[in-house]
Amino acid sequence: MNQPNPGSPSTHHRRIACSFRDQSLFQIFQISLTSLHQLKNDAIDRLRELALSLSLKCLSFDFVGTSIDESSEEFGTVQIPSPWKPVVEDFSTLQIFFDYYALTKPPMSKESLECLVRLASVRRSLFTNDAARSKFLDHLMSGTKEILRTGQGLADHDNYHEFCRLLGRFKVNYQLSELVTMEGYVDWIRLVAEFTSKSLQSWQWASSSVYYLLGLWSRLVSSVPYLKGDAPSLLDEFVPKITEGFIVSRLDSVQAGLPDDISEHPLDNVDLLQDQLDSFPYLCRFQYESSSMFIINILEPVLQVYVEKGQLQTSDNGELSVVEAKLAWIVHIIAAILKTKQSVGCSVESQEVIDAELSARVLRLVNVADSGVHSQRYGELSKQRLDRAILTFFQHLRKSYVGDQAMHSSKLYTRLSELLGLHDHLLLLDFIVRKIATNLKCYTMSEEVIDHTLSLFLELASGYVTGKLLLKLDTIKFIVAHHNREHFPFLEEYRCSKSRTTFYYIIGWLIFMEDSPVLFKSSMAPLLKVFITLESTPDAMFRTDTVKYALIGLMRDLRGIAMATNSRRTYGFLFDWLYPVHMPIVLRGVSHWADTPEVTTPLLKFMAEFVLNKAQRVTFDTSSPNGILLFREVSKLLVAYGSRILSLSKATDIYAFKYKGIWISLTILSRALSGNYVNFGVFELYGDRSLADALDIALKMALSIPLVDILAYRKLTRAYFAFLEVLFNSHIVFVLNLHTSAFMHIVSSLESGLKGLDVGISSQCASAIDNLAAFYFHNITMGEAPTSPAAINFASHIAECPSLLPEILRTLFEIVLFEDCGNQWNLSRPMLSLILLSEQMYSGLKAHILASQPVDQHQRLSLCFDKLMADVVRSLDSKNRDKFTQNLTVFRHDFRVK
Repeated sequence: MNQPNPGSPSTHHRRIACSFRDQSLFQIFQISLTSLHQLKNDAIDRLRELALSLSLKCLSFDFVGTSIDESSEEFGTVQIPSPWKPVVEDFSTLQIFFDYYALTKPPMSKESLECLVRLASVRRSLFTNDAARSKFLDHLMSGTKEILRTGQGLADHDNYHEFCRLLGRFKVNYQLSELVTMEGYVDWIRLVAEFTSKSLQSWQWASSSVYYLLGLWSRLVSSVPYLKGDAPSLLDEFVPKITEGFIVSRLDSVQAGLPDDISEHPLDNVDLLQDQLDSFPYLCRFQYESSSMFIINILEPVLQVYVEKGQLQTSDNGELSVVEAKLAWIVHIIAAILKTKQSVGCSVESQEVIDAELSARVLRLVNVADSGVHSQRYGELSKQRLDRAILTFFQHLRKSYVGDQAMHSSKLYTRLSELLGLHDHLLLLDFIVRKIATNLKCYTMSEEVIDHTLSLFLELASGYVTGKLLLKLDTIKFIVAHHNREHFPFLEEYRCSKSRTTFYYIIGWLIFMEDSPVLFKSSMAPLLKVFITLESTPDAMFRTDTVKYALIGLMRDLRGIAMATNSRRTYGFLFDWLYPVHMPIVLRGVSHWADTPEVTTPLLKFMAEFVLNKAQRVTFDTSSPNGILLFREVSKLLVAYGSRILSLSKATDIYAFKYKGIWISLTILSRALSGNYVNFGVFELYGDRSLADALDIALKMALSIPLVDILAYRKLTRAYFAFLEVLFNSHIVFVLNLHTSAFMHIVSSLESGLKGLDVGISSQCASAIDNLAAFYFHNITMGEAPTSPAAINFASHIAECPSLLPEILRTLFEIVLFEDCGNQWNLSRPMLSLILLSEQMYSGLKAHILASQPVDQHQRLSLCFDKLMADVVRSLDSKNRDKFTQNLTVFRHDFRVK
């Protein structure tokens, strides 16, 4: 017998950590400081290193149980306890770390800076008063000013990086109004500005550190509107220089080329790049007119060179790549500036005109980039990076000026009309859509550009306003009518096959906006051709590569269309089009390609989407047999796949070859069983084995996987327990009629699911156990004698393993009592059901838990158990269950009180 779990590892660890923090940590920190002072003039580096490391570990302690994420301001404050106040306010505490930075070499000097970073992040409320806090800030500013002035230690990259982080903490933890009142502020801000400019010039060496500095400057300029008093901030003088320095440094990095050891080109990871550019737009908008003119003056000559090279018959690839990389950087910067319009709320008309000036240059670039020599460069990486920058620009421009949240009367359109003739958002939207169409036509080998293009396309199609506007555009009408590989070659490229689902999801979204069966059928013509070709292919030819790739593409396309059906009417369009004429091809595909996951995975995923009753879309007329017919197709598919996959020999990659297909199959059946569009009693009544065969093969597939593997693969785990929840809820008789060994295995797996860390899975297992225990209670405990075959089988299973249910009840009690469970309500349901099965079982559990606790607590805990069942009767009606749940909350609280 296992002893009750005293708590989850995380809870137990936290209790010990809190006790350690309150009783010992401060004394240890004091010891480390004393040691640092004593060793300051000694040359025993090892002892110094240990003392410094100890200080850093104390300051890095997780004081409140939420690990510090130093990339985020939200958790950037160090919550040092109040008893530490005298030591933190003491001048010598900060000074010792500045001294050690000056005295030592890396890595000790870096650790000194790390200690200073944490002290600079100490919570505001720790200090006695504002005067003490100002004194602390003054000391911090003086120390960093001295390092800035001398540059000591900053030749080391680790020191440099940590020092940039230290400077970044100033505005995170202090207000601009506090900084400007410091006596040394003028010199300090000048030195920081010079340091930032030098860092930008050393872009190869300081690229990962400069973002802390940009973050500091962006937070400083964001505070200017709230600055009161006469003390000058001097930001007007320094920020424009830093803004210009950043832009120049990006272009210089292109001209100089990248170092050989770089792991990834900075323009390749667009999401990361935009995160890094997050701070920069605030600097641009601080003095927007001068910053924008600088950007335009930089952009115009580069764009002119690009135009000229595009008009030549041939051009130097190396030169063009450099020009494209420069343009990509500038477009990313402009995109980031437009992105801040939403968050800053800059609705000043003059700023909108400047936005238009910058946007017009990018829009001109778009026209140039797809003409002349440039239209032959879609296979070049530099061209792909430029197009991804343009797509990012369109995403941010759309959010600010097109559609749902946009201001249609914006001054941007007035200026764009003067510059390019784009006088409203419909024309701008048409411009964007034409670029989307161009990318989809011209890119065949670049997954990144295709995926990014489709991401923008989906944003437009799914917007309430922009979606309706799209239908007015001729380009969209063309795409909806001609979505085939002749017009969009990427559809034929296998490496882009996953993108097909997104593409057809968008196509479906646009088709269903019209709610027209005529438009739907005409739009399905390209897919109909594929169906006809496959249906006319004889079995002897069905294992060819041509059929394989046609099937993969068709299933991905159909899944996209199915995902777009969000109403009963639109789902009906697709169902009537597919069934019964085209459904046999799905079964035929599985029958011939069961051993090829490349084919079966998209096929099964399509069926999983097709049977999902989201938004009650799978709803048929009361006189319609379609729900039953749909389930019969599901059953045939699962039997065809399951019987073949179980008979195949083991593969090297067992997950890809077997487990993935099984979890998708379980998902298909779970969704079909819980979709509420089939009366399952019909099957047994008329001797139809569709339900029995589907359940049988699904269970065989599930039981063919060792439980340790089920718990090891996240998606498999979720599909398995979701299936068991549905099975125990609606088809428990099937489970009870299994052989005892299979029954025991399944129920034991539910107990394993309860113990897992996933609250969702734990709740599903609790629901399944509750249904099982409730069946036992109603049919065996409260009945005179088991009469139904299922009840007799259940009694037989329990007779063979009498400890099964008591073990589960004990597990439930241990989770509720000793762990921080987030689903106590869900767990309370099976607890009551199990308690009511047998008083003897409950009494034994109570005695076992009491025996595991200290003797002096037995009387108190015994009273807790008595209160747990107060006013709880022998019934499983909802009122009684709610009473037990209330009692359990009190019981858990009282039990845990020491």
